[in-house]
Amino acid sequence: MKRILVVDDEDILRMLICDTLEDLGYEIEEAEDGEEALKKVSYQSYDLMILDYMMPNITGIEVIERLPEEIKKTLPILMLTAKTQEADRQAVLEKGADYFMSKPFSPVDLVNVVEEILHV
Repeated sequence: MKRILVVDDEDILRMLICDTLEDLGYEIEEAEDGEEALKKVSYQSYDLMILDYMMPNITGIEVIERLPEEIKKTLPILMLTAKTQEADRQAVLEKGADYFMSKPFSPVDLVNVVEEILHV
């Protein structure tokens, strides 16, 4: 079973993502902020991290920057953001995210991207 860490400070959005992916059989863990996400990836392995860009205290970019290199090499990161300009997408990818998805998004689009990333 594929394990996914969902990191977002918005409870409702996090719940929507988790419910959608759990219904498909993925094992989901949640983190409300970047600090919690960094703790979780330090002692558990995941097949994918879905990471919000704009969170208080530690942004999604800062989470990526603080990840140990060995985790960065093996953990695909899907960055979710309300920033929709091409320059924003490029900046997110250059900082280390593997995939980019603009908010708002449909659950169907999310599932399609997750399945593509995980080769399901």
